[in-house]
Parts: sequence; C-alpha cells; structure tokens
Amino acid sequence: MKIVRWLDDHLEELCLTILLIGISAIMVTQVIARYVFNYSLSWSDELARYCLVWSAFLSVSFCVKKRISIKIDQVQNALPERAVPWLKMIRHTIVFLFCILMIPHAWTYVQQSVSSGASSPALQIPMVFIQCAPLVGFILLAIRVAQAWFREFKASRKIMAETIADALKAEPLEEMKAEERMEELRRKQREDGEDS
Repeated sequence: MKIVRWLDDHLEELCLTILLIGISAIMVTQVIARYVFNYSLSWSDELARYCLVWSAFLSVSFCVKKRISIKIDQVQNALPERAVPWLKMIRHTIVFLFCILMIPHAWTYVQQSVSSGASSPALQIPMVFIQCAPLVGFILLAIRVAQAWFREFKASRKIMAETIADALKAEPLEEMKAEERMEELRRKQREDGEDS
C-alpha cells in the first residue's frame, strides 16, 4: 500500500526528473562530441525529442496534481465565494470529459502504430513506445482531474450544502404575499408621481 501511495504522490515527478536529466545529458553529450571531438551523434536529437514528447504529456497531469496549471481566474475572482467551488468542479468535469473523449483516439493512434511496425530512423526504436505518450498522458490526466474533483468536493461540501439549502429554502406564503403588496404599492406611487 505504501508503494501505491508513493507512486500516487511521486510518479510524474520521478518520470519527469528522469526524462529531463536524460534530455540534459544527451544534449551536453552532443555538444561535447560536436565541438570537442568534432564528431556528431546521429541519434541524440531524436532521443531528446522523444523524451521531450513524453515529458510534455506527463507534465500536464503533474501540473493538475500540484494545482500549478495555467488558468485565467478573472471569472473565478469575480464570483461570490459560494460559487467558486461550483466553477472549479465544472472546470474539472470539462477537462475529465475531454480526456475521456481523447483516450479512444490515442488508443487508435497506438493501434495504428503497432500495425504499421514503424521504427525511428536513427535509433530504430519501435514508434509505438513514443506514440503511447498521448495515451498514457490522457489516462494520467483523467485520473488526476478526477482526484482534483473529489478533493474540491470534499473541501467545499459545507459551502455547497449551504448554497443548495439556501436555493431550496421556500419563503413562507405570507412573506411572498407581503412582498407582492409592497411591489403593488410602489408601482402605484410611481404612477401617481408621474401623473402629477
């Protein structure tokens, strides 16, 4: 259970750290080989590019998990405090539905790669390993957005319950009739004021 919790907390961090260290090491090796030994590595750009593709797809779920994704919060800041949890949950729902929509397309992309048997030009890596990045990325993103949705729901359920209770609270009939009478009096006063 500790392993699962550790992976839940650190999976993306571990993968991104390895990938970024790998990209840096590959690029430094390429620069040293080219400018010190006057020898160019044919595979370095390709491997660095594939590491960058994987890191791009993994970083999206990492950002959602750490709540550091870029967002425009002007609408959120303009809303009353009670509406903010609702807005966040709607946002998480839209992203989750987008992931669910994209996962079958990413799976089709992987299947096409498997059936074509294509491999990379320099390293001869089967392209299926590179083209699995969108599938893994969207699956991880869906998981992280679902976690964020439930985290937001737990954190704000009291505010949400109060909002729903206020919305469902029916005014007594007498108060409604008194308000209608007051509105009628105000309307008559405005009409009398316009006539004179």
